[in-house]
Amino acid sequence: MRGLGASLAITAALAGVTFATPAVQAYPYHHHHYYAAYRCHQHRVAGTVIGGVTGGVIGNLITHGHGPGTIIGAGVGAVAGHEIARRHC
Repeated sequence: MRGLGASLAITAALAGVTFATPAVQAYPYHHHHYYAAYRCHQHRVAGTVIGGVTGGVIGNLITHGHGPGTIIGAGVGAVAGHEIARRHC
């Protein structure tokens, strides 16, 4: 159980760093095309982060905190979350 708490703390810290970065206004004009592309980018980033966190927690639960299950789960979850979000744009 101690391993789960540590992995959740690390995952929360990484998610905080991801969301704490300042947003860059890549599209100064509010044309529909640019806004849709920016919004789609934000969905892909959110899907990657949520997938990584979820995959890391599931990987940790499966391996009971032993071995690289958390890291592998986070990687697979991040890729899956990114692809799912990309297909919905």
